[in-house]
Amino acid sequence: MDRLNRITLLLGETAVSKLKQSTVMVVGCGAVGSFAVEALARSGVGHLVLVDFDRVEESNINRQLFALNSTIGQPKVEIAKQRIYDINPDIVVDAFNMFFDENNAPDVKPDFVIDAIDTVKSKIALYKWCANNKIAFVSSMGAARKTDITKIKIANISKTIVCPLASKIRSQIRGLNLPDFPTVYSTEVALAQENGGREFGSIITVTGMFGLMLADFVIKKLI
Repeated sequence: MDRLNRITLLLGETAVSKLKQSTVMVVGCGAVGSFAVEALARSGVGHLVLVDFDRVEESNINRQLFALNSTIGQPKVEIAKQRIYDINPDIVVDAFNMFFDENNAPDVKPDFVIDAIDTVKSKIALYKWCANNKIAFVSSMGAARKTDITKIKIANISKTIVCPLASKIRSQIRGLNLPDFPTVYSTEVALAQENGGREFGSIITVTGMFGLMLADFVIKKLI
């Protein structure tokens, strides 16, 4: 039986054929991005482009699909590529071990882009790249310091509320002539955490839901 039989039963052959013919680029293959990649691969998207500069660390294991004891120290995009081939060897995977910014972007033109980047400057560079190349995209806002999955929503960046990252993004893109774009964000007020510092606490139930909602949004747009 075909590995995509169950999704074909649900969505139909025409939809699955569209997914097989689609190219989706995921920028950021960590806590949010890894779940988006997984969902796209298991749903039959035929061509995946992965962009991430980072390597797996032990501290990633609590929330990232590609983080295992056996993968510590290895490039996330390479681990992701191997996992995708294990899910479906027919998928075409282009893995770019690179930091996306205004000076570094892969020479591809996907049908859709998922932004799962952590840094604001790179996120804005990606938005510009997508707009300049007329590529549809959806962006993840802040998933750290959140625990309530019922507060996760989808809305255009102009309509987001509560999320500090979304607020910062809105202020920085004013005057850039970028189109209003969809985001996955949370209306939950960020929780205090045990220790201060630059690292934020996060839990897989929230970051995973962010990634799955991003993938769900893209799949429905593609079909």
